[in-house]
This record gives sequence, C-alpha cells and structure tokens, in this order.
Amino acid sequence: QVQLVESGGGLVQPGGSLRLSCAASGFTFNSYAMSWVRQAPGKGLEWVSDINSGGGSTYYADSVKGRFTISRDNAKNTLYLQMNSLKPEDTAVYYCNTDSLWGQGTQVTVSA
Repeated sequence: QVQLVESGGGLVQPGGSLRLSCAASGFTFNSYAMSWVRQAPGKGLEWVSDINSGGGSTYYADSVKGRFTISRDNAKNTLYLQMNSLKPEDTAVYYCNTDSLWGQGTQVTVSA
C-alpha cells in the first residue's frame, strides 16, 4: 500500500523542540524528493521544506530557515523534520508530501 504516515506532533512551549517523522511505504522512497507542508488554523497550505532524493540538497521557507532541519534516512524509508526554537506561529498540521501523495498530517501546537 502506497502511503505516508506522519508522527511526532504534540503540544510544546515556545522555544521548545519537536521532531516529526514520516514513514513511507509502497514506493521507491529513495527515488523521490520529499516535502514538508503545513496548514495553520483557518489558513491555506504553506510549504515548509524540501529535500532531494539523496538527501544532499535541502530548501527552507524563510519563516523556518535556521530553526528547522529536514533530513531523511533512505535505509529506513523515513523523512524527518527537526523543529527547534518553536514559535506560536508554527502551530499547524504538518504534512509530508511527494508528487500527489500526502500523509494524514500531525498536529503541532506551540503554546504556553
């Protein structure tokens, strides 16, 4: 079954950290670039970060640059997003994505 399953979300205080994971199955993970995209309450989708198939090239939205790190483990078919120095405006549902395939999302809430 072709799917992406995110995990690792939760409630964290401002300044805290979380690590999101996205487990891929049913396709050749190491052949695909991957993305993280988020949707804040009442807002549209916002691209967060991309990583190429080999993991050697990464790209970030200005809003998260210097705070978030995308990575992947192709041996484990897993994509990661390390999020540090979290801000209330990072509150959103975070999705991993490739081509037209989306996960179900994981909720991240940053609040005191």
